Amino acid sequence: MTRHDDVDRLYDLLGTLADVVGGARTLADCTGYMDWPERGVYVFLARAERRDTDGRRRVTRIGTHAVSAGSNTALWDRLRTHRGATRGTYEGGGNHRGSVFRKRVGEAIVERDGLHEAYPTWGEGSSAGRDRRLDELPLERRVSDCLRDLPFLWVAVDDEPGPESRRAYIERNAIALLSNYGRDAVDPRPDDWLGAHSRSAKIRESGLWNVDHVDADYDPDFLDVLADAIGTTHPP
Repeated sequence: MTRHDDVDRLYDLLGTLADVVGGARTLADCTGYMDWPERGVYVFLARAERRDTDGRRRVTRIGTHAVSAGSNTALWDRLRTHRGATRGTYEGGGNHRGSVFRKRVGEAIVERDGLHEAYPTWGEGSSAGRDRRLDELPLERRVSDCLRDLPFLWVAVDDEPGPESRRAYIERNAIALLSNYGRDAVDPRPDDWLGAHSRSAKIRESGLWNVDHVDADYDPDFLDVLADAIGTTHPP
């Protein structure tokens, strides 16, 4: 099997997953009241980009949660952090210091639109005070507009937290398979992809909003593990 074959199989599995969960959702349409699995892997898809081979939406980011031993973060906790705030002081925005996905998208907007002077502290530190967060709120809202509109799928993988979990195994191998970093491109991104403005060469060249694992080799056996997990996933 070639990498192209394995990429095609991954997309076939995602098509099956979409059927299982009743179709891709967007963060704008999701709440914590839905019947989310406690733990899982999520896959964000590009809204307007389709594969040339089968017309399916292109994967744009893969992620999971609770990959440190003892972590109790649930799947919805991670997705909600990407979504951002829907009420309160930071309504419509979010906290990019708690979401690498938000941070990277905001960085790319800053680079593309020349907003360095307007947001000189974007991404600095692991926390920020109220005044700084209010200064950054307009950009946080732009990030939310981007992320809340992205279709995504999720697969339940309810194993114990840790770097050797099946969730971590699926995540890192799916990223490594789809990454174009340092290899011939499969499903290359269009020129106007926001990630092309990222400060990270790994994002720009991989075609994914991921940094970890984009330069790794993949184990094709992960596709069988993913297939098994899809078989135990239920709609929300």
